Amino acid sequence: MTHTRAPATPPPGRRAVLAALAGAVLGIEGCSARTVPAAHPSQLSSTGAGSPSPSPTLPRTTPWRPTSAEVQPAVKLRAVQVVEVIGAWGEGQGGTAAARARAAGLGLPAALVDQAGTLLPTADQAALQVVDAQYGGILSRSASVLVVCRQWTRRGGTVSAGGTTVDVRLTRSGSGWTVDALHPAHPGPAVRSPARVFQAVLSDDRIVLPPAAAADLRSGQVHTSVAKAMLALARTYRLEVSVVRSGHPLDVFGTTRPSDHPRGRAFDVWRIDGHAVVDPATPRRLIERFMRDAAAAGSYNVGGPVLLSGGRPDQFFSDATHHDHVHVGFRT
Repeated sequence: MTHTRAPATPPPGRRAVLAALAGAVLGIEGCSARTVPAAHPSQLSSTGAGSPSPSPTLPRTTPWRPTSAEVQPAVKLRAVQVVEVIGAWGEGQGGTAAARARAAGLGLPAALVDQAGTLLPTADQAALQVVDAQYGGILSRSASVLVVCRQWTRRGGTVSAGGTTVDVRLTRSGSGWTVDALHPAHPGPAVRSPARVFQAVLSDDRIVLPPAAAADLRSGQVHTSVAKAMLALARTYRLEVSVVRSGHPLDVFGTTRPSDHPRGRAFDVWRIDGHAVVDPATPRRLIERFMRDAAAAGSYNVGGPVLLSGGRPDQFFSDATHHDHVHVGFRT
């Protein structure tokens, strides 16, 4: 998110099971996906002695829940709940009608299902893991929460791994936070041959990209300044990216000023060297050093939970929205 003066936890450790199945993902419209061959019957869980399961199993996932370190834990919880309830289902519970029933069961507007897009693909079964939930904007009575997730779907004997990022819009009322709208990411199709600098980012194991962000880099709609800065920072840090281009509000939240993200000129980092930005136990000096190194890598607009001095005028900023991530923006 670009610097604005507008009024204004780490998820539990669960990477081992995700890394094995997530892997590299191919960019497709809205939701990145790849096909995983069905496991051999001997590798499947058994329904009884000598009786293999008739279909491949999906990975075990855990609910994502905020901690008290969040600016507004309740708003993130509500945003994540709607994504989790729509994007995961058991055998025989796929389809719009079943998703509407699940949403209604949580007291969520059933009509939100019609906005789910690629979060609700046609499949026999689906599992969803929220990677992170970060603010796209947080004001006193309205919010944008960007729910970054991986998703696995089973159709017959084939499991596909993918995921998306959903911009969940909420408003505050006397009874709490209400979900008003869902805006799933639309990275666009992958170009046939991404520039070498993007290929380098996609293959760098010190840059962790969720599905929508990886698809953004494959789409040809991201500036090379973003990729060059990621590579420069990866020489010093292991950075876990939350958002690049798609799945982010078009305007700086609460304003009419265009954000750098949809124009492919920014990326956000939610975890540095294994330390979540939102975690109060994360050394402030690590975040400060990362922010200064991001500026040195060419960013004109670096935001985070710490307000730094120095740099060019307004090069560094901090507000409630950036309490949980570091924003790195570029002019070109």
